[in-house]
Amino acid sequence: MPPIPAAPISDAVAALKAGRLVAIPTETVYGLAADACNPDAVRAVFALKGRPADHPLIVHIGGAERIDDWAVEVPQAARELAERFWPGPLTLILKKRADVPDAVTGGQDTVGLRCPDNALTLALLREFGGGLAAPSANRFGRISPTDAAHVHEEFGDATPLVLDGGPCQVGIESTIVDLSRSPARILRHGHISREQLLPFLPDLQSGVDSGSPRVSGNLEAHYAPRTPMRLADWVGIEAASGSGAGLLVLGALPAGGRGLALPDDPQAYAHGLYAALRALDAMDVSEIVVERPPQDAEWLAINDRLRRAVTGSGG
Repeated sequence: MPPIPAAPISDAVAALKAGRLVAIPTETVYGLAADACNPDAVRAVFALKGRPADHPLIVHIGGAERIDDWAVEVPQAARELAERFWPGPLTLILKKRADVPDAVTGGQDTVGLRCPDNALTLALLREFGGGLAAPSANRFGRISPTDAAHVHEEFGDATPLVLDGGPCQVGIESTIVDLSRSPARILRHGHISREQLLPFLPDLQSGVDSGSPRVSGNLEAHYAPRTPMRLADWVGIEAASGSGAGLLVLGALPAGGRGLALPDDPQAYAHGLYAALRALDAMDVSEIVVERPPQDAEWLAINDRLRRAVTGSGG
């Protein structure tokens, strides 16, 4: 695979201001960024990804002081959460300003905002001066990229300019909290847990309901490899060993098993999950069989991603 040229921030700023796309590193996954105030540039994100036009994008901003550039009726809890968790993997859903393009919000009256915890992208945001609409830098529904090389693998000759910030440290997408109505509600689980949010939102609910806005990553089929994928307990993992399957297990592979092992720790597992799925997807295997992780709260976000990946793969 040819190397991805290292792009300086000045080139990225120029590209964004000209309406072009830039792949940016964050602590979660790499994003496919466009000037969030340029509807044509935002539509180019949808076109490259093959993303449905009604599926909203998250706007990445340089800090809590930029919230009012994008949102109205901002509750005090939102400002407290931004003060505590930004920069970081937390997206806040708020009522949008009237001038926020519908192309960003999928036509909804809400907007998702977050401040990424990556020094390179924060420097880009400071120099750019605006917000960046940036979903994950992959084809729609497929495995999110956690390294600059993954972006190149995903888009090939169509790869945009890439800011290479090295491997993403968290490795799964941000927690999304809807603060556009009361009570607040977690719409996507991520690195920041419900328990961490409860001191700020004592009535916090979990899960999408009939009044929830559409948000990134909440379709039943998402984060998926092209190879059929399924979950199994350890007995099923042992049965799949030697069958032509690629295994993803906790701790260590069984005798005769072909595949990869990730640490039996939720944060370390999340860090390596998407890279492992990409590696297995590139192997000549009949299916990907993933050892079912623990079902306790620490693994909630990981189990969410795996369930959607299984559905998206047809497994």
